[in-house]
Amino acid sequence: MASPLKRLLIGRPLKSTEAGDQKLGKLKALAVLSSDALSSVAYGTEQILLVLITVGAAAMWYSLPIALCVLVLLFALSLSYRQIIYAYPQGGGAYVVSRENIGKNAGLIAGGSLLVDYMLTVAVSVSSGTDAIIAAIPSLYQFTVPLAIILVIIVTIINLRGVTESATILAIPVYLFVLSMIVMIVTGLVKLAMGQDVTHETASVGTHVSGVTLILLLRAFASGSASLTGIEAISNAVPLFKDPKAKNASRTLIMMASILGFFFVGITLLAYFYGVVPELKSTVLSQIAENIFGRNFFYYFIQATTALILVLAANTGFSAFPLLAFNLSKDKYMPRMYLDKGDRLGYSNGIITLALGSIFLIILFQGKTESLIPLYSVGVFIPFTLSQSGMIIKWLKEKPQGYMKKLSANLLGALISFTVLMVLFITRMSEVWPVFIFMPAMIYVFHRTRSHYAKLAPQLRIDEQMDLPEFEGNAVIICVSDTTKVVEGALRYAKSIGDTVIAVHVSLDKQEGKEFVERWNRIHPEVRLADLYSTYRSITEPLMKFIDTAQQKANQDNYSLTVLIPQFIPKKGWQNILHNQTSLLIRTKLLFKKDVVVATYPYHLKE
Repeated sequence: MASPLKRLLIGRPLKSTEAGDQKLGKLKALAVLSSDALSSVAYGTEQILLVLITVGAAAMWYSLPIALCVLVLLFALSLSYRQIIYAYPQGGGAYVVSRENIGKNAGLIAGGSLLVDYMLTVAVSVSSGTDAIIAAIPSLYQFTVPLAIILVIIVTIINLRGVTESATILAIPVYLFVLSMIVMIVTGLVKLAMGQDVTHETASVGTHVSGVTLILLLRAFASGSASLTGIEAISNAVPLFKDPKAKNASRTLIMMASILGFFFVGITLLAYFYGVVPELKSTVLSQIAENIFGRNFFYYFIQATTALILVLAANTGFSAFPLLAFNLSKDKYMPRMYLDKGDRLGYSNGIITLALGSIFLIILFQGKTESLIPLYSVGVFIPFTLSQSGMIIKWLKEKPQGYMKKLSANLLGALISFTVLMVLFITRMSEVWPVFIFMPAMIYVFHRTRSHYAKLAPQLRIDEQMDLPEFEGNAVIICVSDTTKVVEGALRYAKSIGDTVIAVHVSLDKQEGKEFVERWNRIHPEVRLADLYSTYRSITEPLMKFIDTAQQKANQDNYSLTVLIPQFIPKKGWQNILHNQTSLLIRTKLLFKKDVVVATYPYHLKE
């Protein structure tokens, strides 16, 4: 029975037959699966400016052509992932595309990259949301990390409640953010066009700025491309859509890409014309809103909706990570627990794993968005490149009607994605080097996991020719600590299943042991007692040695061996901390012993 607190936080369990009610329409899917991509406009332009400002404010005009290049990449990726949705409606995105068209290891690289990237999605989104809150309330700056962790926990609880509930909760702040961005961008551009605001651009477009190199521009482009993270989430989560799944997912992707492109270009234009430069305690988006509206209600409304969507953008990771883990687990590259659905028909093990991983990253990087972005970008551009390349191979192999147009879109996406990836490796190696450690480690773990399952299957498979042993009897060893009601009940049960019953007691004091033996022989003279003295006060060590000896004797006599552990169960769960857990330790050690049956006799206390 679930605790009242769990029911309060997560809700009542759902029947398996209610799974159909947990599918998403286009508008709700846009809120759940696009929040990461849409929210990235809050820091995408800022990441470009952070690179350009290193050579001076005059270089800010380069953000405009860079934004256009990002827009071209957005267009290419959107076309490509639209094709992936129709080609692979079962979901899986880059992992499935890479595995089926390039090879298993390519699929594992794409899958492993995305697993880490979804953790980074949560960490970056929540850290950025925390930055937006601090921009409005600077006094919270010293509480950055605790605030971020609390926000992750809140989003985790929302997702554990189920897909449709999280979509309902997300829809309002996502669409409020979309509305606030449209109003801000349109108002700002109209004001500038009408000359109501004085422009503060640092240098005219085309101005030569010393120190600007091709590497610098490529680095700025790679940093700005962080705005495109989340594009792949819809292709991973096609099974979450209502029928027709592929069609609804495709339309949602087009809506998301259109809104994202408008926001990104609009914010970049406003940042240039208002001469906004990145500051430590104020985001670029905050400065733009302040320039347009001042510190009035609408400014705080924008900050509030931005903080909300940035925090809730983590929901994209929470939606896509469990489905990707499910696909990897189905292929036996991850533990089978990721196949299991929780009370609310969501893959709760995946959700909890993602939450723990993102909290670890927030603590590791102290909640600094700029420190997380490089790894975040690498984590998404590896699968971008592999999925585009996989689709190119698919079209070349199958050559369907009109495949050249499809191939061209994938080729453009692959070339740009690969270029961004190489730029990140070349220019930000000091920040992205961990990928060369955790990626091989993940691939190794994937293969070891699959190898384990491959070796396990023939050991569990029933063979018609199997020669199972026939036992002539059953010897039962019952572990006793004292003459109590728990032991009395366990002893009666042991006699009912055992041909031979032996009680074993471990004494830590010789005198107490002698008294116990006398008491036992007086009460149960018919049951043999083995009293073991432990010189070093360990209960398990002499007990395990005795069981090893008993096992050898049982094997000689063709007997099965059962170890019965009496255990009383307190009425309330918290009362367990008042008692030692020796029985748990004994059971754990015995589980690793071959040919020993481990049984527990529970005695439930009334008070």
